[in-house]
Amino acid sequence: MKQIKTYFPALTDLQEKQLEALHALYREWNSKINVISRKDIDHLYLHHVLHSLAIARYIAFAPGTSVMDVGTGGGFPGIPLAILFPESHFLLLDSIGKKIKVVREIATAIGLTNVEGIHCRAEEEKRKFHFVVSRAVMPLPELIRIIRKNISKEQINALPNGIICLKGGDLTAELHPFRQIAEEISLTAYFSDPFFRTKKLVYVPLG
Repeated sequence: MKQIKTYFPALTDLQEKQLEALHALYREWNSKINVISRKDIDHLYLHHVLHSLAIARYIAFAPGTSVMDVGTGGGFPGIPLAILFPESHFLLLDSIGKKIKVVREIATAIGLTNVEGIHCRAEEEKRKFHFVVSRAVMPLPELIRIIRKNISKEQINALPNGIICLKGGDLTAELHPFRQIAEEISLTAYFSDPFFRTKKLVYVPLG
C-alpha cells in the first residue's frame, strides 16, 4: 500500500480502505480458488494492483465512462480501476466462472457498487463501452477483432474511445497492423520499481 499511496497521493479515505482490504481478501480467496499464483500473492500490490493502476496514470476516466475488462481473472485491472474511478462503470468479464465468483465476492466485500462481474466470453458480450481494458489476455489483433463491436460511438473522454492493454516484452509484430495509430508506453515512465522494466501500456483508438 505504501507504493500505491506514493504514486496516488490523492486517494480518499474510502479508496484507501478499499485498497487495503484487498490483501486479506485475495489471500483468503486464493486459498480456495487459485486466481493469483501462490508465489505472486506476496507481491499483490506491486504486481497486480499498481500494475493495473498504470491505466489510471495514462487516463483519468470521466464520470459516466463505461469500461469492459476482458479476461479479468481475479479482477485485474478492473477492481483497482473501479476503486479509483467510482463514477465510472466497470464490466469485468471472464470465461472461467470461479474467477468471476471471486470478482463478485471481493467487489461486494469492499462495497464497490460500480462493478458488474459476468461469466462469459468476450465474443458473446454485445453491449457498448467507451473503453476496453485487459492484461495480456491474447494477441492484440485477435482481441481487437473480438471487441471492436463493443466500442461506443459516444465520446465523453479527452482520449478517443478504444482499447488500453497492459502487456510485456517486444510488441513490434503485435502492433504492426496498428502502427499508425497505436501508442506504446513503457511503464517505467510511471513507476520506478524494476518489475516494470519490461511492462508496457498500449492504447489503440477505435471509436
